[in-house]
Amino acid sequence: MSLIRRLLVPLAALTALALLPAAPAAADPGPPPSAMASLGDSITRGFNACGWYVDCTSRSFSTGDNSAVNSHYLRIRAVNPAIGGRNHNDARSGAKSADMYGQAGTAVGQGVGYVTMLIGANDACTSSESSMTPVGTYRANIDAALNRLKTGLPTARVQLISIPDIRRLWSVGKDSGSARSAWSLFGICQSMLANPTSTAPADTDRRNRVRQRVVDYNTQLAQACAAYGPNCDFDDNAVFGYPFTLSQLSGWDYFHPNASGQQVLANVSYAAGFRW
Repeated sequence: MSLIRRLLVPLAALTALALLPAAPAAADPGPPPSAMASLGDSITRGFNACGWYVDCTSRSFSTGDNSAVNSHYLRIRAVNPAIGGRNHNDARSGAKSADMYGQAGTAVGQGVGYVTMLIGANDACTSSESSMTPVGTYRANIDAALNRLKTGLPTARVQLISIPDIRRLWSVGKDSGSARSAWSLFGICQSMLANPTSTAPADTDRRNRVRQRVVDYNTQLAQACAAYGPNCDFDDNAVFGYPFTLSQLSGWDYFHPNASGQQVLANVSYAAGFRW
């Protein structure tokens, strides 16, 4: 019986291993790309990172060429100089997930080998909670864009970057009179930032629901990326989980990342991606 038991134990272990679910395919970095494009909204455009209410693409965390920010583009150029000058910023300030299909088409036309996508802040940051993009609609928009990329750029690598935690934005700015004034004056992200000093249950619950919408969007990004296959990488909520500070936000609107915030965004997102 002792001999039989010794034979059966390893057999049982092998059987158990065979029954375990297969691990998802890891993102495949491949060789560093020779051209890249960024899709997204005003964050990717570097809005308010260098001037009063203007885009500042040179300081974009993704495709910018400002050495202080040290974007994805500059990190790739350091290992593959052939990418020089082929850093296309296809994002648009004010864009929502519905705009990603068109931006994806632009990237396809540019024939790039690497695409970053950071989108969803404007789907959640609306004039009111009721006008946020439904989760199902958000996912359909992301899938449409990814399908266009996969069809038009079948070998390109795609990084989906999680949406920052906008309740964190409220948390670090609510005690700043300047931040509160800017949020009110410019009507910024009122779904989250309305009545910023209120501790009433209705306002607390609203903020929690808006944050949950962002969590749900990020979950959809993770699932969409997994369905895409090994050429797609989701940042595993690295950007969502980063504790941004008030000093990393524009002093004009207290919403968009300033140059320091763009640098942090580059550091966090690149480390969570392909890392050529």
